[in-house]
Amino acid sequence: MTKIISVNAGSSSLKFQLYQMPAEDVLTSGIIERIGFEDAIFTMKVNGEKIKKVLPVADHSTAVNLVLDALVTNNVVESLSEIKGAGHRIVHGGEYFSESVAVDADVEAKVEELCELAPLHNPGALVGYRAFKAALPDCFHSFTFDTAFHQSMKEDYFVYPVPYEWYEENKVRKYGAHGTSHHFVSHRCAELLEKDLADTKIITLHLGGGCSISAVDGGKCVNTSMGFTPLGGIMMGTRCGDIDPAIIPYMLKKLGCTPSEMDSILNKKSGLLGVSGVSSDGRDILEAIDEGNKRAELAYDLFINKVVQCVGSYYVQLEGLDAIVFTAGLGENDDILRERVCTKLNATLGIDFKVKENTGLRGKETLLTNEGSKTKVFLIPTNEEVMIAGDCFKLLGK
Repeated sequence: MTKIISVNAGSSSLKFQLYQMPAEDVLTSGIIERIGFEDAIFTMKVNGEKIKKVLPVADHSTAVNLVLDALVTNNVVESLSEIKGAGHRIVHGGEYFSESVAVDADVEAKVEELCELAPLHNPGALVGYRAFKAALPDCFHSFTFDTAFHQSMKEDYFVYPVPYEWYEENKVRKYGAHGTSHHFVSHRCAELLEKDLADTKIITLHLGGGCSISAVDGGKCVNTSMGFTPLGGIMMGTRCGDIDPAIIPYMLKKLGCTPSEMDSILNKKSGLLGVSGVSSDGRDILEAIDEGNKRAELAYDLFINKVVQCVGSYYVQLEGLDAIVFTAGLGENDDILRERVCTKLNATLGIDFKVKENTGLRGKETLLTNEGSKTKVFLIPTNEEVMIAGDCFKLLGK
């Protein structure tokens, strides 16, 4: 048995899960939030119990050392030398990486170069990796990329209709995101369908604070909704998704704001929050709808429409469909969303939806359609961490 730690480092956070591989047993998991603040929050699960501390955490190196010390102190490991591999989530791998890789100087340099395309994500991931590398110098390290799964898209689906030189010289193209999640749930769906992966056509709906939808044909991504950045695609909690680009220069003049301020509006003040004026959280939106808030109702309806439109277009591209998968925060926990999306799609896709079984369902792997339904619908909780640990374990074996 081999211990592998799965790491997801953000700009001010550090999530981790320690696995016993290849059994995929979770030995412990946790998160440190508000790194860089005096009141950082360290939460960790040990033997089914949650440990929570509020303390100053100056930087990622401090956070990593806290995690590693806690593993020993709480007897999760007797010695840090037991940890043979560390798999790190990296948001952007550009066109360099179509699969997980062992980390060397060249890989690290490429990820550093790609910080320009993912300024909110790649830098924090690199800081986390370097902190773990310093603390565990003899440990094997691997990178798993959110964009890798989408590298199977063909050029006529990832190139934008702008001057081609933008792609050649500036790397402007569709990259997508949440690839590790789409990979995991689409492959799990094929198992539940009891079909050869190569013979499946699946649409995966990763719906959370960030949202993306992918068309998966034979286990390969052929299209995905997020674009050059995670701002593109369907509307999300605070992101606008795809809009008429002419709106941006028009509103820059009207508001008198800078491009940076506009970027912040589109990323942090739009989507469900921007339309509803209430919240980016689906639970708050539904509560406001119950209270008669018409803007909240509009935001929810608009979101459902965007999801349905995307699924419909991918159904046409796939030329058929075996199953739809709901996953991530909203997808796994919002039963009203699942029912309304499937109701709108029923006439085209022949979805015989299990309304009773869906009602109140939260985060449990479930088939949500009756026997004989033309298109099956599944709720499959995503597990990016186990994918990262699994890839690290395979690479370590090589």
